[in-house]
Amino acid sequence: MSLILNIETATPVCSICISKDGQALLTKEILKGQSHAEKLTLLIEEAAKELQISLKELSAVAVSNGPGSYTGLRIGLSVAKGICYALNKPLITLSSLKAIAWGAYRHINRYDVLYCPMIDARRMEVYTTLYDFRQETPLIPIQAKILDEQSFQDFFEQGYSIVFSGNGAVKCQAIVNNASVIYEKMGSSASFLPELSHNAYICETFSDLSYVSPSYLKKPNITKGRKKL
Repeated sequence: MSLILNIETATPVCSICISKDGQALLTKEILKGQSHAEKLTLLIEEAAKELQISLKELSAVAVSNGPGSYTGLRIGLSVAKGICYALNKPLITLSSLKAIAWGAYRHINRYDVLYCPMIDARRMEVYTTLYDFRQETPLIPIQAKILDEQSFQDFFEQGYSIVFSGNGAVKCQAIVNNASVIYEKMGSSASFLPELSHNAYICETFSDLSYVSPSYLKKPNITKGRKKL
């Protein structure tokens, strides 16, 4: 049996889900605003209280580990590592993009299309990759991609249908030719993680608490203040 705390903070969504054997028991999330530092531990405490469980009963902690928001990823991983260190639990790190794509797949339940998750990376850039869930690995590497009219056209020309999802998908709809099947409202959620985290737990695919770090892909966008000191 696996009882797993799943954490998702890669985007403005702050979300947690406690799952058992790959099935969500309870999901709590705040959908808008950068409230991760303030709300994440409170959501965890509230969920444990409602389910009447102790965090000591957890089998593992899973966290969506990027790419995505620099601050959100750092907070999510820090909280996950803190719980694992304190309770001597294994840590599972999962791709934020694969979780979004898996959520879209679970929604439409079709294996005969490709899934393209997108996380907004500012301007016309997105973090993205492309999944065919009949295969083990993504069809293209996880990358920061600037969208244009020719993006993904080689796959459309081969006859594929592509399901775009995530908070970066609305950019794709406006720019990319043939990008007509889009779930832009289906962003990130810890409720997409349970099956992925359960499989990782069964396979004992754990991360090293001492060395794991978020998958940022890009350096953080740090701006300097204009005021002179």
